[in-house]
Formats: sequence, structure tokens, C-alpha cells
Amino acid sequence: MRTTDSRHDLPIAPNLLDRNFIAAAPNQIWLADITYIETDQGWLYLAAAMDLYSRRIVGWAMEYRRP
Repeated sequence: MRTTDSRHDLPIAPNLLDRNFIAAAPNQIWLADITYIETDQGWLYLAAAMDLYSRRIVGWAMEYRRP
């Protein structure tokens, strides 16, 4: 399975954290990711956002179609 195609001329988002995953207070840095899970009904897409300081999930969404 391949999930990333880097062969394009589209702009690349800047790396704002530069692997410095330290937050001194809540809501300074939110991280987000998306994953997909195979189910009996097809693929389920899950996106989540996490506050780096508290490690709490501050938002999430699930869809059966790709956003």
C-alpha cells in the first residue's frame, strides 16, 4: 500500500515545529493527523486534532468517504 506521492510540483507546507514537540501552555500547538480503517462496509476515514500540551483530543471527525 502506498499513501504518499511526492512526485509533483505542488507547494510543500513548511515544517513549523522542526520536531520541537514542546508546548509551554495549552492551545499553543495543535497537531493533526488522518488515518483510514478498513471495515466491513468499506474504508472509514478518521481525522483528529490534539493539543500538544495536554495531549487531549480537541476535535475529530469520521467519514465513510474521503474528505
